[in-house]
Amino acid sequence: LSLDQPSKGQWSDDVETRIGDVTDQLAVQSAMRGVDAVVHMAALLHIVNPPPDLQEKYERVNIGGTASVVEGAIKAGVKRVVFFSTIAVYGPSDGCVLNEMSPTHPDTFYAQTKCAAERIALNARGANGQPLGTVLRLGAVYGSRIKGNYERLTHALASHRFIPIGNGLNRRTLVYDKDVGRAAALAVSHPAAAGRVFNVTDGAFHTLNEIIEAICSALGRRSPRLSLPVGPTRTLIGLIEQGSQAFRFKPPIVKATIDKYTEDIAVDGSLIQKELGFVPQYDLKTGWEETIREMRGKLGGWEDRRLGRWEVGKMGR
Repeated sequence: LSLDQPSKGQWSDDVETRIGDVTDQLAVQSAMRGVDAVVHMAALLHIVNPPPDLQEKYERVNIGGTASVVEGAIKAGVKRVVFFSTIAVYGPSDGCVLNEMSPTHPDTFYAQTKCAAERIALNARGANGQPLGTVLRLGAVYGSRIKGNYERLTHALASHRFIPIGNGLNRRTLVYDKDVGRAAALAVSHPAAAGRVFNVTDGAFHTLNEIIEAICSALGRRSPRLSLPVGPTRTLIGLIEQGSQAFRFKPPIVKATIDKYTEDIAVDGSLIQKELGFVPQYDLKTGWEETIREMRGKLGGWEDRRLGRWEVGKMGR
């Protein structure tokens, strides 16, 4: 069940797709007929500095949509609902390594509504009275269909239009999209997954410098050698933000983006490995190599309207 029509070739011919909204209970119940397990990943994703009036939409889609999916699954006799959540529910890490026992302190509309949706999934019970839901808190997911921060970072590095901010030693937690699929398959089938929360990562912590180096290596580019200091850069961007409000223009970047870029978030993904036998197949190097290879294969080159066109030959190693 998808809000948008899948692109041609996105799914194999034996996969049935339906167009519908997860907040539409009739559409959800129709899609549930004859289904053994549900993987619920539909969500309104993180937006930097969302306007206050967007909170209602976050609640309707992320909380209401999850309630609709869980209710439909219970009525249809579905055996397992796997809910895709996010490590953003933990909030700021304050330099600590976070795990499933760490308290949640969501600090954005997105994280707050995902945290509330987790409770809906975990409280659900099947016809036999047993837990129905499993929650997977995903690290930052990347792959050839990535959107958001890592998509922008990849395009900027590909075009040599990126200057790092800070020393790049802040830690990040990533997972390759195909490994997410493996984790979801285990969560669907493993009896020990019911009623549980698991972090899904590639099993390591990566500094921002290491991530940039992995992307540049896959692109056949040199990593940026210069960087900007955090404090003065943030101050300058703050002044631009103030000016944008006075003169009514959209700033090219906001302080919240800098904060997101420089935050440290290290999340332990060992529990799902121990409990369910999950083994990530892609480390940072191989994951980004495959990501860039698939992007080139799909586009016949590298194209971004904002940054111009980069042919395969120009991007070769």
